Amino acid sequence: MRLMSRVMLRAACVLALLLLPLAAGRAQERPTGVSLTLEYQTGRRVALMVLPIRGAAGDSIKAIIERDLDFSDRFQHVPAISAPEFGTPLNYALVQRAGAAGVVQAQLLASGWLRVLLHDVAGKRVMQQSDFPLPTAVNTDAWRLGVHAIADQIEEWVTGERGIAATRIAFVRDGRIWVVDSDGANPRAVTPRGMSPSWHPTGRYIAYHVLDEDRHRLAVTDVVTGAQRSLTNQHGALDNTPAISPDGRSVVFTRSLEETAGQSDLFVMPFDGGRPTRISVARGSINMAPSWSPDGRRVVFSSDRSGRNEIYISDADGTNVSLLSADAFGERNLRADPTWSPDGRLVAYSSLVGGRRQVLTVNLRDRAVSQVTSEGQNNSPAWAPDGRHMVVASTRSGTEQLWVVDTETGRSRQLTRGSGARLADWSPRLSVTP
Repeated sequence: MRLMSRVMLRAACVLALLLLPLAAGRAQERPTGVSLTLEYQTGRRVALMVLPIRGAAGDSIKAIIERDLDFSDRFQHVPAISAPEFGTPLNYALVQRAGAAGVVQAQLLASGWLRVLLHDVAGKRVMQQSDFPLPTAVNTDAWRLGVHAIADQIEEWVTGERGIAATRIAFVRDGRIWVVDSDGANPRAVTPRGMSPSWHPTGRYIAYHVLDEDRHRLAVTDVVTGAQRSLTNQHGALDNTPAISPDGRSVVFTRSLEETAGQSDLFVMPFDGGRPTRISVARGSINMAPSWSPDGRRVVFSSDRSGRNEIYISDADGTNVSLLSADAFGERNLRADPTWSPDGRLVAYSSLVGGRRQVLTVNLRDRAVSQVTSEGQNNSPAWAPDGRHMVVASTRSGTEQLWVVDTETGRSRQLTRGSGARLADWSPRLSVTP
C-alpha cells in the first residue's frame, strides 16, 4: 500500500514511537520494559502523552492538540503527569510506567511562538524539536489554525503522514454556505445564500450555486475577504453541483435548460470565467454531481442513462465513458454523490442498502465495494486530504448533521450540531501565516 510504503520509508530515517494495540481505558496498566518498532501498523495507535503547558493560553493549546491527535485515529491518549520545568530532564521511567511511548512537551516563548519537543520514551531522548509561529490574538480563526497545524506536524513526526487538523469543512445550512473547523469548533456562515460548496485547492475560495428566480447560477466566494462574484449567469439555465479541478483552473458543473427540462449535461469552464464547454450528451438523461480525479484527467459522475442512476467515469473532455458501479438491479441502485479519493484509489458514493441510503466505496483497481456507513441515512460523502477520513451527512442523531468517519476503523464522530447540515466539502490542508 502507498501509505505503508511511505511510513516505512520514514521509519528508516527516524526512530518511530512504540505502537500499542487499541485498549480503551487501560493506559495505566501497560507493562514496563516495552520496546520500539519501526513500522506503523493499521489499527494500532501510538500511546502519546501531552504535558501541561504553562501560560495564559497553555490549557487551550494542550486541549486542542490532544483533541486533534485523538481525532486523527492514530494516537491513544495517556493522561499527563505534572509538567517538569521546561529544559529539565524528563523522568522517562515515570512516563513509561504511565503507559506512554511518546511525550509532547511545549513552552510558550516570549515572542508568542510555541516551542515543541517530542520525546521518545524508550530511547530516553528528544526525537524532534521545532518552534512554531502563533498569532498574538488568542482564540481567533488564525490562532486556532496555527495550533491545529502544530498537531499535524506532531502526527507527521510520529507516523510520516501529515495530519488533517488544519483543515475546514464547508457545508450547507439554512440555504447558506458555512465553514467549520475540522474539530467541529467555530462554525460560521460565509455566504448570504448558496448550495453545493466546492473548495479551491488554495483553500481561499469556495465555488457554489445560487438559486435565483429564473436561473441557478454559479458563484465564488473569497473566504478571506468575503468578496463574491458570479461564475455563470445565463438566463433560463439551471447550473449546480460545481467541482473545482485539482489545479484550480477549471470548474466542472451540471447544467439543465428550461426548454429541455428533465435532462442535464456536464459542462467545464475556466475558474476565472469564460464560455462553458459541454462534455456530455444527455439524450434525455440526467448527468450530474461530477468529481475530478486527483490528477485532473478524469471525471466521475452520476447518470440515469441506463434507466437507473449509476456511477460513470469519463475523461475530462467527456470521452471514454465507462460504467463504474456494479450493473445490478434491485434496491442497490439509485447510486449518487460520487467523489474521488485524494490518492486516486477509491470512489465513494451513496446507494440504497436495506432500504436506507448508505455510503460505499468502490476500488478502481478491482471494483471491490465496501460499505462505510450503516447507522441512519447517510449521503453526500466528501474525502479528507488524508484519503482515510470522510465527512457524510447522516440522520443517525435524529436530524441530518455532518459526521466524520474513519474508513479504516469505522470510528465516527459528530461534527455539526444545531439546525440541519448537509452537502459538505472538505478543504485542502490550509497554510498558516505567522
